[in-house]
Amino acid sequence: MNLPRRTVLSATAAAGLGALLVAGSLYGPSFGDEPAPTEVAVRVDQVGYVRGESKRAYVMGPAAALAGARFTVVDAGGDVVTAGRPGPSTGRWNAAYPSVRTIDLSALDTDGTYRVVMGGTASGRSPAFRVARARELMTPLVRDNVRFLQAQRDGADVRPGAAGTRRQALRHGPSHLADRDAAVHAAPEYDEEGTELLDEGLNPTGERVDVSGGWFDAGDFLKFTGTTSYAVAELLLAERDLPDLEGLSAEATHGLTWLDRMWDEDSGTLYAQVGIGVGNDAVRTDHDVWRLPEADDRLDVSPGDPDHAIKHRPVFRAAEPGEPIGAALAGRVAAAFALAAQRAAGTDEEEARDWLEKAAAVYALADTDPDPGAAPLTAFPPTFYPEDSWQDDMEFAGAELALAARELGDEREDGWTDDAARWAGAYLDSDVRGTLGVADVSALAHVDLAVALDGGRAHGTGAEELYEDLRRQLEDGVARAGHDPFRAGAVYDDFDAVPHTFGLVATARLYARATGDTRYAAFAGRQRGWALGANAWGTSFVIGAGEVYPHCPEHPLANLRGSHDGTGAILRGAVVNGPNAADKLEELNSFPTMKKCTAAPPQGDWTDFDGRGARYLDDVGAWQTVEPALDFTSTALLAFTLTTK
Repeated sequence: MNLPRRTVLSATAAAGLGALLVAGSLYGPSFGDEPAPTEVAVRVDQVGYVRGESKRAYVMGPAAALAGARFTVVDAGGDVVTAGRPGPSTGRWNAAYPSVRTIDLSALDTDGTYRVVMGGTASGRSPAFRVARARELMTPLVRDNVRFLQAQRDGADVRPGAAGTRRQALRHGPSHLADRDAAVHAAPEYDEEGTELLDEGLNPTGERVDVSGGWFDAGDFLKFTGTTSYAVAELLLAERDLPDLEGLSAEATHGLTWLDRMWDEDSGTLYAQVGIGVGNDAVRTDHDVWRLPEADDRLDVSPGDPDHAIKHRPVFRAAEPGEPIGAALAGRVAAAFALAAQRAAGTDEEEARDWLEKAAAVYALADTDPDPGAAPLTAFPPTFYPEDSWQDDMEFAGAELALAARELGDEREDGWTDDAARWAGAYLDSDVRGTLGVADVSALAHVDLAVALDGGRAHGTGAEELYEDLRRQLEDGVARAGHDPFRAGAVYDDFDAVPHTFGLVATARLYARATGDTRYAAFAGRQRGWALGANAWGTSFVIGAGEVYPHCPEHPLANLRGSHDGTGAILRGAVVNGPNAADKLEELNSFPTMKKCTAAPPQGDWTDFDGRGARYLDDVGAWQTVEPALDFTSTALLAFTLTTK
């Protein structure tokens, strides 16, 4: 087949040879007796770079190969648009790829699709990436995050994907309809590690509630008030920037509807969880079976059967009716309800006041004098979602209550502002300060509390102290990035590397908006880039984003009904944990009904790119690296949304 010369050049460049010819014309002749170039790996943000921002790619390989390496950037037609040499080494990665060097793409500022092609003593090419305006790059990612939330819907109101479209979503039928009449149970007792249910069986209280709907938490079908309230709050914050984005508002409302069911204002009861994930021989749980969600409704079980709790899922209270509720959980739920009040304030004052009263009631029940030796309770067992702090959640709730009161002309505004400032001060004085994620919402709280303070101070806390703590969170990431070859600000030999990375992106954007200080803009761009492909493994950790992304997530719906090669329906928009400590991957999950699925990278094996104690694996059994989660995805959604402007 005869191809136009422009296409021939593009295909040749893809093999690395065209780049040598181009580089030869730029840097001198190439001679036949020179050693063959060494294959190296090029890592880029596979979604793309925002026009006007600092743009960084990386190339990794042997030091000798990179010493004489050159690069060209080619556009979609194969034309060279820029060329140069890699920058200085950023450090050692592993034995196979001992040297990492930067490729500065900052001068590339024209909209288009590009690839980096290596030449000289190195050969290799990057996945494609775009350069475009922020809104063009980020909005499709937010839409995909919403699609993941739609796939996670439980109950009768499921949202099937549109058949025949490129971005087809995964389908499942109505599920867990028995949750409409679920039995409340006494809190289960677990061993210290949270790996065994010590009770002989579950103990119903006799109370029944409607807890249908909501979202599945992760690669399971459990539902948690703690993670759902976190996700709802982030969706409502994102809606401030993208009020017209299709599906975003509806998904926030879907989550709110379920949260409302988990709060019984008549009895003063907050329910913390639907379903159970750790049992014993007498109680099989959600984590003991691998199936589609609607299969649970077809089970033929009776009380006493080990599978009874899979169909008739137990509901657990956060506290006894009317008794104090753990402040971490109460604060987060109150913040979500108060944000709902703010959203409704401009269109339906009656609805807004209803949400405000719900928020105030949950907030008033928060246990702010807990046993100092007891960790905040957000789930059963507590090891599912361990948490060290609760003052940040109370600050978040107080700030959002104050802003909702301001919108509605409610006289309680000053009191809630004072409360929030007091809790902020307690958080700032504590030794459990973290960065944005499901276990630490201080970044969200600080920004809105500064607005509530309106330039003033309360209990010794003012906006500058709050901004200083935001800088502390970002500087911690900057310090880590300074010692990492790929300039990653998160700890990626531990859990939640990817969501913490998106948390840093969101925090940097929030800080810049609040203060006008853009010193962390380049840092935020590099963290986003790391999560979207500019990392050692060369994969995006958002399903469907970029050329290389997880194809075998540990998720029953994706495994049993989705496409494993990316050609059909996938769990688009889901965010996975990403790399984790290598020793945590010694044992993978396996079920008789699980379809085997392992996806390899475009070159080599994933182990070729493991380093610094971290490992990544795209295998359906690797919950440690490729299980998606509600809070992971909502944090990314907020980060992408904040980047649109």
